[in-house]
Parts: sequence; C-alpha cells; structure tokens
Amino acid sequence: MKSQAPSGILIVDKPENLTSASVVKRIKKFPEVKKTGHTGTLDPLATGVLLCPINQATRLSRFFLHGWKTYDALMVLGAETDTQDAAGTITRSLQVPPLDAAAIETAVKEFEGEISQIPPAYSALKHKGRPLYEYARNGQPVYKPARPVTIERIAITRVDLPEISLSIRCSSGTYIRTLCADIGHALGCGGHLKALRRTESSGFTIADARQLDEHEDLAAQGRLSESLIPMSKALGKIPAHIADKALTERIKYGKIIYLHEIDCIAETDYLKVLDPDENLLAVLYRGERGHPDRFDYCCVFHHA
Repeated sequence: MKSQAPSGILIVDKPENLTSASVVKRIKKFPEVKKTGHTGTLDPLATGVLLCPINQATRLSRFFLHGWKTYDALMVLGAETDTQDAAGTITRSLQVPPLDAAAIETAVKEFEGEISQIPPAYSALKHKGRPLYEYARNGQPVYKPARPVTIERIAITRVDLPEISLSIRCSSGTYIRTLCADIGHALGCGGHLKALRRTESSGFTIADARQLDEHEDLAAQGRLSESLIPMSKALGKIPAHIADKALTERIKYGKIIYLHEIDCIAETDYLKVLDPDENLLAVLYRGERGHPDRFDYCCVFHHA
C-alpha cells in the first residue's frame, strides 16, 4: 500500500524580497506536497515566521488566520513613501525635529490598545476582485475604510535618529508600515518602515522556523515529515481527548458524538480527538443552538 503523504504545519523563516505567494509556489513543488497555502501574508520586504499548512493540515488554517503576531520593526523618520515602507518612492521629506526619549515614548504609546487603521493603498486587500496595489500602480489608488486593530504592546528597543527600532505585539490584520507612518505623522515629521521581521505568529516563533532552503533539502530527501509540526501539536491550546476503538469508528462514519461521552471536557468551544498514537482524528466543536448536548464536526482526518 502506498504510504500517505505527511500533513502538518511548515514554519518558514521567510527571506527578504520574496512574496508569501512565491514561498507557497516553491513549497508546492516539494515531492510529497499535494496542497498548501499560508495563514498570514508577509510583504516582500519582511522576513520571519510564515505558517504554511501542508496537505490535510490546510483544513486547520482557520485556527491560525487570526492569531496574535509579534514583530521587530525599524522605522525611519523624516520621509514618507507611497507604500509606507522602504520599497516605495519618497513622496515627502521633512526635517526631523529634536526629539527626546520622553517625546518619542509618549507618541508611540498613544498607539497601544484598540486603534483605527486605514489599510494602505498598496496592499493585497481586494476591491472588485482585484488587489488594491494594482489600482495604486495604475495611479488610481483605492482606500478602504478604517478598521479596528489591537496593539497589545509597543516597546522602543533603540533610538538612533532618524531611526527608531520597535518591538510590537498586535492582532491579525495590523499593518506595521501603516503604524510606522502614523507614528511619524504624530511626531510631526513623517516616517516609513525600513525593515520588518515577524518573530511570532499564533504561538510559533523564529525558534520553530527553518529557512526555506532547509525545508527544500529535507523534502528532496524524502524527509518532509521532519520539517512539520504535527497537526495535533499545532493545535496546542485546544483540549485533547484520546479516542478508544468505539469512538474512533463512530468518528470514521460521521456518527453524532454527545458531550456525555467525553469524560474530560473543559469549558471550550473546540475539542481535538486523537488516536492512541496522538494522530489527529477530528476537531469537534460544541453543538450550535438547539443542540447543546452534542458535538458537531469541524474537520475529520484520515490516516493510513
């Protein structure tokens, strides 16, 4: 019998000057990869943690799309660009005034908490089926309405004017280049993002990541599984239940699973069911209104 292609989460340390889509395109060429994607775009300028679910794990993408992110950012004061980062064209230059540490700290801390952010015109957000950057490149920028994002923490790690280094923890959907442009505006001299590194995404850090070339080498040697975080471990915060043979069979055939059948339920919306070898059999969620006594199926997995 032909062995089943491995499934799990590939954690890539994305290199600079490569789009997230290009990373996915390269991963699709790995011998055992049938399906993949990513769970949060990084701009070409940026490096760092990019989560790429592989094969059956693509069905788990929803659990990583809205996770918290942490970034190391380098911003430059005194120049605004059309893309809000160093990849763009300078549209305005201003003198950087004398700024002491207290003034910078005060301006930066104003952006902590829930804020409204206007997505940049040069972004992959869609308008009438086309990404915004296509309109912007054609001289017809489209601006989406401001939307709420949450900045849990901004820490200033270095000041060497006109450059300021920041460590930022934020909600999914936050544009760090927009944040830098807004901080520059608040300081009265404009600014843009010069360099960005994502150091954490949905609980996975740079320490968990490998360079794309390393993943390619392992895949070429038939060792893709060594690169993957197993599906059951990737969902580390979801409570687990080890299924016996009877429950395994019921899940296999899509039978209804009642809450009273699971003896270790925590107060959680989701439950992962594992076999004795800790392979992920299914992710269940508490029944919708009208079925509070049972689980519904989020996704079911098959193992050779």
